[in-house]
Amino acid sequence: MFVDRARITIRSGRGGNGAVTFRREPFVPEGGPDGGDGGKGGDVIFEASTRYRTLMDFRYKRKYHAESGEAGMKRKRYGKKGQDLVIMVPVGTVVIDEESGLVMKDLVHEGDRVIAARGGMGGKGNIHFKNSVRQAPNFAEAGGEPEERDIILELKLIADVGLIGFPNVGKSTFLSMSTSARPKIANYHFTTRTPNLGVVRLHDDDDFVIADIPGLIEGAHQGTGLGLDFLKHVERTRVLIHIVDVAGSEGRDPIRDFDQINHELSQYSEKLSGKPQIVVGNKTDILPENDSKILRFKKYVTEKGYAFYPMSAATGAGVREVLNAAWQELEKLPSGPEIEEAEFEFRRPAEDPEYREIHAALADDGVYELSGGQLYKIFSSTNFNDYGSLRYLYNYIKDRGGVKQMKKLGLKDGDTVRIRDFEFVFEEE
Repeated sequence: MFVDRARITIRSGRGGNGAVTFRREPFVPEGGPDGGDGGKGGDVIFEASTRYRTLMDFRYKRKYHAESGEAGMKRKRYGKKGQDLVIMVPVGTVVIDEESGLVMKDLVHEGDRVIAARGGMGGKGNIHFKNSVRQAPNFAEAGGEPEERDIILELKLIADVGLIGFPNVGKSTFLSMSTSARPKIANYHFTTRTPNLGVVRLHDDDDFVIADIPGLIEGAHQGTGLGLDFLKHVERTRVLIHIVDVAGSEGRDPIRDFDQINHELSQYSEKLSGKPQIVVGNKTDILPENDSKILRFKKYVTEKGYAFYPMSAATGAGVREVLNAAWQELEKLPSGPEIEEAEFEFRRPAEDPEYREIHAALADDGVYELSGGQLYKIFSSTNFNDYGSLRYLYNYIKDRGGVKQMKKLGLKDGDTVRIRDFEFVFEEE
């Protein structure tokens, strides 16, 4: 089964906590702190590989977690870094942050990578908190929180040429005549339900990849049928071969079909409608030579500035000419697929200007609440059985303006202050 879209949840590893240890050696009765730092948590990384063709695996596994870092150890030894989690995806996969809708990375080449969730930093051991006043700190820093986010993976096939047109106009037959691909072919609508790829080899060194995009229908740009699923695969292509049933074998008007497909392209993306387009009138084998239907359609499209090629995919007549025209168009264009620009801004919580800010609020139950990214990190590192550790927390709150903010809200001695789920009584110094 060809799966080209998946939603998964990823979480990086938590940073290891710093150690609270002291030297305990013979002849060193009062050894100082020697707690080492915790190890960094593992990252979650997406990597593109040509060994994969679809996103099928992500239908069965939806949650991915990297390894957490180990805690620091005595004798200033660092905790082991958590192992990174590398998730392999097909070349052509776009990694999107679901919450913001922004592109994190477009993985279009073998080996392309993106760190989608970075592991928490290891916490500092108590050796870092020793100073002239605090000789034996009985606390250390907690490891950094992991990053967790929901990710959308969207696969867009990478091909030089895309075949477009209504269902049952002969695209799959053309692909089978042009390449070694063997798509399913039959005389009913939507024989092709998934995109098919084939390699066209014109000469020894001239080859290109062609994609048979499943037939578009009216309203495709609005998601009618599987329109949006199919249209996204056209975005990667550099040249379009627009195949039309010029014989009107099913009672359709080829001019109306031609205009409708181009309307769907323009409504989905102006970039799509601006791609070079070769117009092919297929099924000429069931019409007399120079039939009025062919001449009428040719006149219409050429007046609009398009190159027109009559063809019979069933007999092979005109196929070579269409492929040569596609190659000539490709030669005029820059090589390589179009890449979606990354819009997502990667930064650690500590890099956020708000991270070090403390915010005070008066809750409905009369308790004063304090919040803030760095505050939560220091709070989770606090040893509530150690005066020095509590003092460190209080000084941080005071220095960052937390006490001043609460007093503006009416804080006085004996009032309750809450940080997360922990409550304590405020006493004026």
